[in-house]
Amino acid sequence: MACRPGLFAFLSALMALGSALPVPAQGMSVADLAGKTHIHGLAFDRADPTSVLVATHHGLMKAAADGTVSPVSDSRDDFMGFVPHPSDAAILFASGHPQSGGNLGFIKSTDSGKSWQQIAPGIDGPVDFHQLAVSPTSPDVLYGSYGAIQTSRDGGKSWAIAGDGPAKLIDLAVSPADPDIVYAATENGLMVSRDGAKGWQQPILAGEPVTTVELASDGTIYAFVPGRGLLRATEAAPDFKTVGEGPDPAGYILHLALDAQAPNRMVAVTGTSAIVVSSDAGATWSVLGSK
Repeated sequence: MACRPGLFAFLSALMALGSALPVPAQGMSVADLAGKTHIHGLAFDRADPTSVLVATHHGLMKAAADGTVSPVSDSRDDFMGFVPHPSDAAILFASGHPQSGGNLGFIKSTDSGKSWQQIAPGIDGPVDFHQLAVSPTSPDVLYGSYGAIQTSRDGGKSWAIAGDGPAKLIDLAVSPADPDIVYAATENGLMVSRDGAKGWQQPILAGEPVTTVELASDGTIYAFVPGRGLLRATEAAPDFKTVGEGPDPAGYILHLALDAQAPNRMVAVTGTSAIVVSSDAGATWSVLGSK
């Protein structure tokens, strides 16, 4: 399918903006959340995989299996580029904007998201990484997009410019096989770098927008293409096949996360800010809390 004009601009606006409506402290459902804020990222809680951590324009939240949402972070900052540490449930990484305006730089929590500290401003910072990825096997290696692609090799304490990011970047993910292999979902396709984001090869999915990319620990690549659905391939043989059409009637997936303890279990945020889950590797989906 041809790349749809304006998709990147639309996605960029969704990722950058949030609702000005107040978010209640308690007693909210995932449906309520979708109407009051914008979701910038999510992950299964490693300490309690029945729950999902949700990074929003108004702080970090937790959604329980029954769809009930409660606040996690003390602050109501705008959490962008949210990603969990791959093995330590207490450590989370993010970037974004404080309530008072400006940028947060690269921030880290060591108490499961309750409190956060700036670890580094980043290059030309404080940065606002809208895309942030951590190596699943070498967690000291991180990549963030702020104009160019920046990289850290010491857990975020220091950053350097790796290289230019692909045009119309939407999402980043790091290979479990090699921390120097980075995937980039863009409006023009799925790109790959094999030199730590210094340069990008020809797209392995070309000529169509890819709204999110995620890799399982076994090297399975998941990518969502509007009009085709959720696609799956392996790093060794990137011949993508459709797993399922995707959540209905969402149209597309904006953010996708896998359960490290049960790889067939997935959670996603749709274009309508619905939080949906799958237990069959993306073949079918249901709204979180509906079952």
